[in-house]
Amino acid sequence: MDNHPTARPIVIAHRGCSGERPEHTLAAYERAIDQGADVIEPDLVPTRDGVLVARHENEIGGTTDVARHAGFARRRTTKTIDGQEVTGWFVEDFTLAELKTLRARERLPDLRPANTAFDGRFEIPTLGEIIALAKARGVGLYPETKHPTYFAAIGLGTDAPLVAALHAAGWSGPDDPVFIQSFEVGNLRRIAGMTRLRLIQLMDAQGGPADGAVPSYQMMATPGGLRAVAAYAYGIGPNKAQLGQGGLVRDAHAAGLRVHPWTFRAENRFLAAPFQRAGATGDLAGEIAAALRLGIDGFFTDYPLIGVQTRDAVAKESRDA
Repeated sequence: MDNHPTARPIVIAHRGCSGERPEHTLAAYERAIDQGADVIEPDLVPTRDGVLVARHENEIGGTTDVARHAGFARRRTTKTIDGQEVTGWFVEDFTLAELKTLRARERLPDLRPANTAFDGRFEIPTLGEIIALAKARGVGLYPETKHPTYFAAIGLGTDAPLVAALHAAGWSGPDDPVFIQSFEVGNLRRIAGMTRLRLIQLMDAQGGPADGAVPSYQMMATPGGLRAVAAYAYGIGPNKAQLGQGGLVRDAHAAGLRVHPWTFRAENRFLAAPFQRAGATGDLAGEIAAALRLGIDGFFTDYPLIGVQTRDAVAKESRDA
């Protein structure tokens, strides 16, 4: 999978086709692949017995039916995750066998009511199951290590198991269709010593890495900060709101980094003001097209079909110019 600035930008299915199916389910990944996504994205957290599974957060009260299981009522607790107090049920307190008794639910039912029709139908998938799907369907994988410092501190480090699983699947080099991403820095640096797979440094418009490796993402996005990232990463995954701040795409390319912004969603709540429209959804295609014209190398979207169609339309526009 080529991904140079002159190559076709890749469409990354954010948590699968999460605009149309409950996120991080095999059904969401399958729909994304059917719609033409180049890459599917699982966020990874470990079970109590050390199996990596796909959930956006380790707290699963909002994305599964765990609250309906009386036998798990006493598992509800409060923890501090990356400095934030969180109350609920946590993946690391369940074995894989226990998690497999749960079923996924739509995380944003108010915004995506149609997705609630699928509540209760799908299991929580393991990394192994997702790899098997990606290999069978010929698409790439874009795993994110969630809260790596927190998990390492409780004896459930995710870096080595992730790399081992990818290598066992035959993915180990920079030409393989895999990107490993993290909002932290230290674990990406460690992973860089374990594999030649491509690494992506995630960034946000505010705050900084939970491991404190740099003072802020804002500093990371400066020309000097980007050169430092290029010492261990293949590219950056900035918040899409950062694209208009000081020529980030240009500066990243100058540092030798690819740019894969997140996350393009159709709902007005998530769209920049110029692309909001009357009703629940707005001009997602317009927002993606504007980003593509800045020269991004790929993008995360909850709606892969719109992403693919827009990417191809902008490419045709460029060829016809």
